[in-house]
Amino acid sequence: MKKSFLIIAFFALFAHSIFAQSAGYSNASVSIKFFDRTMYYPGSADDNPIFVHVTIKNKGPETLRFKLADDRMFSVDFTAFTVKNTRLEHTDALTRKRTTNQTVYFREISLETGEEYSFVENAKNFLKFDEPSVYYIELSFYPELYKSKYKELKSNRLTLEVRPTPSAASSSFIPISAGTAEILQPEQISPDKVVEQTIVARQKSLWDQYFLYIDLEEMLKSDPLRRNKYSASSAEDGEKMINDFKAALMSDTIEKDIVAIPERFEIKRTDYSQTEGTVTVYEWFKYKNFYEKKEYIYHVRQRDGIWRIYGYSVNNLGTE
Repeated sequence: MKKSFLIIAFFALFAHSIFAQSAGYSNASVSIKFFDRTMYYPGSADDNPIFVHVTIKNKGPETLRFKLADDRMFSVDFTAFTVKNTRLEHTDALTRKRTTNQTVYFREISLETGEEYSFVENAKNFLKFDEPSVYYIELSFYPELYKSKYKELKSNRLTLEVRPTPSAASSSFIPISAGTAEILQPEQISPDKVVEQTIVARQKSLWDQYFLYIDLEEMLKSDPLRRNKYSASSAEDGEKMINDFKAALMSDTIEKDIVAIPERFEIKRTDYSQTEGTVTVYEWFKYKNFYEKKEYIYHVRQRDGIWRIYGYSVNNLGTE
């Protein structure tokens, strides 16, 4: 009887110790959202990353202190389940790192009341997304690093759709440089240059170059009806919608302002932060006896160093 009491007392003391150590993080919250969301496919972390924006916030009255590893595989972890509740495996690289003896370098972060700390991680560095499916993904944050896993903060849950990889045969858009067999690749150029090259490509009717810096998916979703239909579609139907949308742009049956061909244009202003921006352009359209002048405001977004146009607005400035 005395031995049983000692065992019970030990577990009670151990549980109390864990609670006391975790209590210091009771006012901390961890939230996640997709960073610059796009279409996700199976494949490598470099070719088609799944970037997730992580935010740690101090919601309490006292200073919040935690450790953050330089290699964040020792500070955070991702968990993902399929709709059938099958849990995804960790990547081999993550497993190797966590099972190899090594020095983990970290820094201590302090947040005052209401302050936040954010960073972006690629979920594909943590999990194997080998099959197209709908996944439910969440993040665990370890304020005392991964070795102290009993100190864990859970994030909210996101719904992630990984679509089938489009085949070359099913793709109607493989941008080819005019006069050569070279496949075009977007370059890391400034937002104003992105808009300038897009307009010039339209003036020259070079559709492959025109679409090089346009986010067709986001442009399609700018219309509420198209957005709702696209969100409810399967991966294959969604891909077909994007191809049909591109074909409609080329035939000048929808979104006529964005495919209109100006006689001349002038970039007036460019404003952008690290990931978002606008480019204001005056464009002149020639008619028989006059020019119609319009102000275009192109909305651009940056991902992996590449700026793309995802929206626009038009204001009429009269005639000349």
